[in-house]
Amino acid sequence: MTPERLNEILSRFSQSRIAVIGDFFLDKYLEIDPALAEKSVETGKTAHQVAEIRRFPGAAGTVVNNLAELQAGKLHAIGATGDDGEAYDLRSELNKRNCKTEGLLRFESMMTPTYLKPRDLGNPDLAGEHERYDTKNRNKIETSIGEAVLEKLDVILPNVDAVIVADQVEEDNCGVITSVVRDKLAERSLEFPDVVFWADSRTHIHDFRNMIIKANQFEAVQHESPVPGEEIGIEEVKNILPELKKKINAPICITRGEYGILVSDPEFTAVPGIKLDCPVDPTGAGDSVTAGMVLALTSGATLPEAGLIGMLVASITVQQLATTGTATPEQVRKQLLLWQEQNPEAISLFE
Repeated sequence: MTPERLNEILSRFSQSRIAVIGDFFLDKYLEIDPALAEKSVETGKTAHQVAEIRRFPGAAGTVVNNLAELQAGKLHAIGATGDDGEAYDLRSELNKRNCKTEGLLRFESMMTPTYLKPRDLGNPDLAGEHERYDTKNRNKIETSIGEAVLEKLDVILPNVDAVIVADQVEEDNCGVITSVVRDKLAERSLEFPDVVFWADSRTHIHDFRNMIIKANQFEAVQHESPVPGEEIGIEEVKNILPELKKKINAPICITRGEYGILVSDPEFTAVPGIKLDCPVDPTGAGDSVTAGMVLALTSGATLPEAGLIGMLVASITVQQLATTGTATPEQVRKQLLLWQEQNPEAISLFE
């Protein structure tokens, strides 16, 4: 990958038309000023004082954040929320990123999924984070909701270059991407072979068919609850690729944190990562990989080239603490130089 080739790919990002379908959350940060803490007269407990509120699209919305910052062309959000204040905030933030939200439907039977994140004002590292409060739908999604969401996707499918499926909810059939919707998406991917279909999932990545999947090393080998610092050997991951690719009926991408990305096509390629000598926050790293890789694929990149670009994007976003980070094309250009410096032998991967 030369700077010239990277520029060629990046220059096409603005022409990409991408739909993101799945679970859109609201990330709501409450910045707490410890100096203003009061005692509740009624309970005697501490009343933490909120000095600032920051709102961002989360989950599938994090993918949109990254696509927008990378200067994607047209963006569409497809999914379902409640009919509440959080839904208003979520749509407002998506619209600020020039993402169309006509396909993000409201239903009174749902709550808008929200990650409420209290943290200490002025303390950007992980020590400043309080316990998080999550709002998720824990009942099965109604069949009619999935049907309505798919109808919205069908309207725009002839006019997009890629569909990103963001399956965030871990509980079976409690998110937008139910088993029925997943099967219907597999059918759509065959009906539209010129559209890049891409799936990312917390717990159901092995259930997708006919579309590129992006899994981390633990999801790929179905290893649940890894401990911090644990790694899966590259040979173990490499050995499962042929069978997994046959099962999915599409290319496979596997992330390995600082060790880079493995891709299955056109042949097995291990793209090395970047070593960072600074504090990092991996929150949203997988979403930034997805955004970078899908934009690259719709801009003429090979899968190994896209893997490198996705890894470059993630190596930028993880350096941003107390938020789910994003990266600009200019930052990606600079990060390539660092990657080349650390991995001079890997340049031949793209020749």
